[in-house]
Amino acid sequence: MGDKRTGNRELRQWVYSAPSSIHGTGLFAAREIPNGEYIGSYHGPTAKRDGAYVLWVYDPEDESDIEGRSGRNLLRYLNHADSGNAEFDGFDLYARRDIARDEEITFNYNG
Repeated sequence: MGDKRTGNRELRQWVYSAPSSIHGTGLFAAREIPNGEYIGSYHGPTAKRDGAYVLWVYDPEDESDIEGRSGRNLLRYLNHADSGNAEFDGFDLYARRDIARDEEITFNYNG
């Protein structure tokens, strides 16, 4: 895979933020995104405590190895859905199924 999409300039080719029927502001597909496609990377400074827009990533085999980032790019607007259409691998977001243009992109916060 090439460069990571972390800046809003690169991400805007794939996603945009808009009012969400789920909660506040959401993240939406700016184009069709096929199943398995890399969408972008959650980017921001390392988080020292929990708060709005913090994403925690850990290894299920070693939950003491945890890292958090305080989101500063468009991916901070992702909302929760039990069966989200996207998922994180580390801080990288991928489509779990085909996502239609203008569909809200969601992930399971507990997954």
